[in-house]
Amino acid sequence: MKNWDIRSEIILNKVVIIGAGAAGLMAGIAAAENGAEVTILEKNDRAGKKIRITGKGRCNVTSAKSLDEHIKAFAHNGKFMYTPYSALSPEETYSFFEEAGVPLKVERGDRVFPQSDNAQDIVDALVKKCESLGAKIVYDKAVKTLLRSAEGEVLGILCADGERISADKVIIATGGASYPGTGSSGDGYKLAKSAGHTIEMIRPALVPLVVKEDDIAKLQGLSLRNVRLSIYDKKGKCLAEEFGEMLFTHFGLSGPVVLTVSGKVSDYFLKQNGELMAIIDLKPALSAEKLDARLLREIKDQPKRSYKNLLGALLPQLLIEPFMKRSGIEPMKQSNQLTKEDRAVIIDLLKGYWFTVTATRPLAEGIVTAGGVNVKEIMPKTMQSKLCEGLYFAGEVMDIDAVTGGFNLQAAFSSGYLAGKSAAEV
Repeated sequence: MKNWDIRSEIILNKVVIIGAGAAGLMAGIAAAENGAEVTILEKNDRAGKKIRITGKGRCNVTSAKSLDEHIKAFAHNGKFMYTPYSALSPEETYSFFEEAGVPLKVERGDRVFPQSDNAQDIVDALVKKCESLGAKIVYDKAVKTLLRSAEGEVLGILCADGERISADKVIIATGGASYPGTGSSGDGYKLAKSAGHTIEMIRPALVPLVVKEDDIAKLQGLSLRNVRLSIYDKKGKCLAEEFGEMLFTHFGLSGPVVLTVSGKVSDYFLKQNGELMAIIDLKPALSAEKLDARLLREIKDQPKRSYKNLLGALLPQLLIEPFMKRSGIEPMKQSNQLTKEDRAVIIDLLKGYWFTVTATRPLAEGIVTAGGVNVKEIMPKTMQSKLCEGLYFAGEVMDIDAVTGGFNLQAAFSSGYLAGKSAAEV
């Protein structure tokens, strides 16, 4: 277990951290508790702006799942995270916030939240810990470029206002390029590129999907639970499949299961043109045979009920009209007049209500950014650049992204802690 209250009395290094988000603040804590003189530069007027909106303002801090499940949750470069996780595990993250006076709770799906359901408590705990360890946070301070020696070693940074700040080590923890209103506008990629790093294609992850069918407008606001969503390419190959909750919007599909499969969709559109099919199993717990048996029971119970009213026993109200239109069956047709072929059409739609996916929503709407600094150019044991001595990376600026559930924040905390600890060492 970490002792979060011990700080070396000997100043080992002057560390400048760019970004006061989850990764940057945890890097500041780790560097300061290991004796470094720490300055965190934040371009916004306050810290943790993106943390405040995560989990709909509740902040899904981490996941209580096993280490292997954490690693499997990453869409890209999960194995790279083994060492950062060994530096700061999910259990240690849990302990950190509890010891900082923020009691946590584990909810459905092993998602960990503050008991207060207030993301601000997480930000306050991180900032307070930084300050108690002597780390200085400077707000409204944008960084323009890295200062480097002729040999390429980091010497410090040049701020947008012209101020030069010297440093022994610099940690880039600027986040990705999603939600630019929070300050994640891709600044870190430019800084990394200036030091010779390769930036893997930036694209949205955990992002809603756009569909082309007109009936989507009638479904806006409808939330479905316990459905199975599958994504297929034009060759009929299943790219992704998830079970859970989803939401219809005016442009397409959103909600937990959609966000989870969206990374695969984003990767597909990055490499190929064309459309994808989103297939929704509205009744995943029932086979086609059991659904037919249920339809026959419903018809037997009320044989003169209209087809439209029959669907009322099977579907939410907003879905009935679009479903009827797709089925091609007369709405007022009596239930006892539905043929075997009619029932087959109904069952096919219940087990495979489909939409054509044409795109993801823009990068700015992605919860997480896929792509970023190529991790092959970063030493996983320290988070230091292999190309530029004294330069470190932490968090979403790297080419790492995971599904929803607290994994992305844990990656930020773990990589930030390791980068800060490593940067503090001589």
